[in-house]
Amino acid sequence: MQSASMPESAITPERLAQFDEESIAVLAKRLDEDDYPTPFAGLADWHLLRALAIHRPYLTAPYVHLVDQEPFDED
Repeated sequence: MQSASMPESAITPERLAQFDEESIAVLAKRLDEDDYPTPFAGLADWHLLRALAIHRPYLTAPYVHLVDQEPFDED
């Protein structure tokens, strides 16, 4: 049951549990193509993939290149 204050797109354990290999491939394809109507839509997908990479890494292993988690040196 969704809380009145929680948006439908919120990243919840229940939402993460709904992902399988097919649905994560669709998400990764959207991110790879980077064809979003707004930057915020792409950012929302990136946050979702990042949460999946943390909580369900076996599903995201083929797409880890889409989640930029490596620290970088600005020097």
